Amino acid sequence: QVQLVESGGGSVQAGGSLRLSCTASGYIGSRRCMGWFRQAPGKEREGVAAITFGGSTYYADSVKGRFTISQDNAKNTFYLQMNSLKPEDTAMYYCAADTFCLRASVLRQEEYNYWGQGTQVTVSS
Repeated sequence: QVQLVESGGGSVQAGGSLRLSCTASGYIGSRRCMGWFRQAPGKEREGVAAITFGGSTYYADSVKGRFTISQDNAKNTFYLQMNSLKPEDTAMYYCAADTFCLRASVLRQEEYNYWGQGTQVTVSS
């Protein structure tokens, strides 16, 4: 049974930074992919960033240049470093994982079967 646990959310002023962590327990597989999604009130969940086991990274246009996804395979943990935060980044952030993702859909929630409980990020202006 795979479980994902996020941490690192909080409140920050615009322009600030936060780092989210997601630790996975259980075996996901050698070709796994991991992703970060977010959902703001009244909006659909959207893909923010994804990373494959080999280290290929993918980003939504809205966060390119500001957010960085990374992983520590030894710790079974992956991260989302968020810099230059904006009020529109305010959302519940979820980590997700699956045994394999197609490149064309790594930022689509339908690709992922395992989800964390979410961590709130609030950016004030």
